[in-house]
Amino acid sequence: MSAAKPELNTIVHLFSGFLGTGKTTAIKSLLAQKPEHEKWVIIVNEFGEIGIDGAVLSGDEVPVAEISGGCLCCVAGPQMTVTVTKMLRENRPDRLIIEASGLAHAASVIDELNTPPLANSLTVGAVFTVVDPSQFIDSDFNLQALYQDQIGVCDVLVASKVDLCSDDVMNRFRERAAKLFPPKAFVAEVDNAQMKLAWLDTEVIQKPRYRITSLPDNTMGYQTQGFTFPHTSDFDGERLTQFFDALPSMTEGLVRAKGVFRVLGTHVWLNWVDGHWGANQVSWRRDSRFELIAKSFDADKIEKALQDALEHR
Repeated sequence: MSAAKPELNTIVHLFSGFLGTGKTTAIKSLLAQKPEHEKWVIIVNEFGEIGIDGAVLSGDEVPVAEISGGCLCCVAGPQMTVTVTKMLRENRPDRLIIEASGLAHAASVIDELNTPPLANSLTVGAVFTVVDPSQFIDSDFNLQALYQDQIGVCDVLVASKVDLCSDDVMNRFRERAAKLFPPKAFVAEVDNAQMKLAWLDTEVIQKPRYRITSLPDNTMGYQTQGFTFPHTSDFDGERLTQFFDALPSMTEGLVRAKGVFRVLGTHVWLNWVDGHWGANQVSWRRDSRFELIAKSFDADKIEKALQDALEHR
């Protein structure tokens, strides 16, 4: 009797971004650098019925499958599971690259990839979103939920078409990108979406505690601290509410507190500023994390309070 094949653990990378930002070009540039010993497969999601991007990517000796007629997370959702399963079974690849439609809600795609049966064979690696810097700094674009979703979910933010942007646009892009929360693991600036192969291995694991950079050199005398929790940890919504209500009494001179937390299988953004806090759903799908700025506080006490707010099974 032959030995059973080891369980497949393919690394999957999602590429999202609005129409025309250069996702296909970015993937083609990576294909040109693919190590000979690695086996890759690609799945392209087209909004229309005719797959153009799939045709562009074919011919590189890398299997390409297309899902057309809808975005991955809605109309084509069940088809994605079937297509991914088929590609994994037939090719047993080291990496799977998924190019999402420009209209795809990237967070929903990540949720499906992290859910059995796909989660049994896949590890979600660095997630990329390709943006046009001139759109990124445009307030009209940033008001669109879909645009916020695509930017919020990624680990690596790729500014394409940099050669077509003015210095003013790029300076405004860098300023806005530096303020994103949670912060990106890496922000790349490229001409014509030309990627570097090493970016696929961008580190996405966070330390349990970290110093945040909101106040350079701590010149204002404030204390800052960040905390992270594994992406599998769920927080209890009621206990999380009690934690935020109690924050002013747990700190001296509270200035800012913000965090993203996994609650009931989704992620919410809680933001305390000017004496009030509010909550919104966000597309972030990595860890849960909390950042605090105040005149003084006991970091161990804050961490214990956060631990107490976790769901205990």
